[in-house]
Amino acid sequence: MSIFRFPLLVWLGIGTLIISLGIRQSFGIFMMPISEHFGTGREFFSFAIALQNLLFGVFQPFVGMAADKWGARRIIIAGACAYGLGLLLTSISTESSMLYVSLGALVGLGLSATSYVIVLGAVAKVVPAEHAAKAFGLTTAAGSFGMFAVIPGAQYMLNEFDWQSAMQVFGVLCCFMISFALFMRAPRSTTNKQVEDNQTLKEALSEAFANKSYWLIHAGFFVCGFHVMFIATHLPSYLADKNLPASSAAMALAYVGIFNIFGSYFWGVMGDKFSKRHVMSALYLVRTVVIGAFVTLPVTESTAAIFGAAIGFCWLGTVPLTSGLVRQIFGARYLSTLYGLVFFTHQVGSFLGAWVGGRIYDYYGSYEPIWWSTVVLAFAAALIHLPINDKPIERLKLAMA
Repeated sequence: MSIFRFPLLVWLGIGTLIISLGIRQSFGIFMMPISEHFGTGREFFSFAIALQNLLFGVFQPFVGMAADKWGARRIIIAGACAYGLGLLLTSISTESSMLYVSLGALVGLGLSATSYVIVLGAVAKVVPAEHAAKAFGLTTAAGSFGMFAVIPGAQYMLNEFDWQSAMQVFGVLCCFMISFALFMRAPRSTTNKQVEDNQTLKEALSEAFANKSYWLIHAGFFVCGFHVMFIATHLPSYLADKNLPASSAAMALAYVGIFNIFGSYFWGVMGDKFSKRHVMSALYLVRTVVIGAFVTLPVTESTAAIFGAAIGFCWLGTVPLTSGLVRQIFGARYLSTLYGLVFFTHQVGSFLGAWVGGRIYDYYGSYEPIWWSTVVLAFAAALIHLPINDKPIERLKLAMA
């Protein structure tokens, strides 16, 4: 199936992700101006972002269940309202502790209702199973385009105005997510409707929890979360410590975004053509080499840009593969719930990546220990995916017989 023949819902979901994840991935360049404004160390901002990511994950299974029951449209509208409110409150905060509520809790709730779990769950119900990974890859790439488009704009606003104005502009952008959601319509008869629709939520959860491969998927996605939020949150400060200009960090993150556009789609297509578990292992081996090389080589504007491009190519390629694995093994009926639980584990990794990065820096005065930890975790994740049994469970085999 050509991507241009995908249903309208797919493209509305893409628009939602461009805004939601584009804003989220730009928070790293706010660390220094916000920390300086409130006169705090980096751990303060790191913990606010870590809390945001942890709550993003905590809320995810519940909003996933709600989306499976009431549809993605209502959930995205509610999430966009929470997201925008959190950003606006952040911009007018006079006490640093308020950021734990605004940038942490409210934005975390908003993200959980406007990002991959909800959008991919909706996409899975309107796209044929044999094209699911490709559709997931295309949708995932949208978040990367948002990163490429939003981060340079955010850096421009920080240079020309202040961080409060940038947050207010982001808050207004959330209104567009509401507009996209208003046009989302659940299909009258889904492409993938099977006997699995008769399964209850409790049965689906029991089935997944008893499956060893499901927990291996959790473990691998934990590593992804750790990598993504550590790099997104701390790369700008790491480059600043190496005496590189702020524009280098913004450009490196923009390269992450633009190369992930191609990478997410590439890994999604590979997941349709080859075993998803083997493709996932290959992706983590690439991360191992890329991060190891970056930490070993001298840090310059050129190596920062190359690192951004290389890590960007395998940045969120895990999303179409992980969601594709869950769908392939357990079916599409409760994908938002089951993938939501996996995403919670991802966000536990994100919490630790964002917070521990700042903690390590404040304690040692260096990011080197945490960088090498990410190399070890990447190699471990490559091994974790090899024993996963990615064949559909017996219930689905009987349904398709």
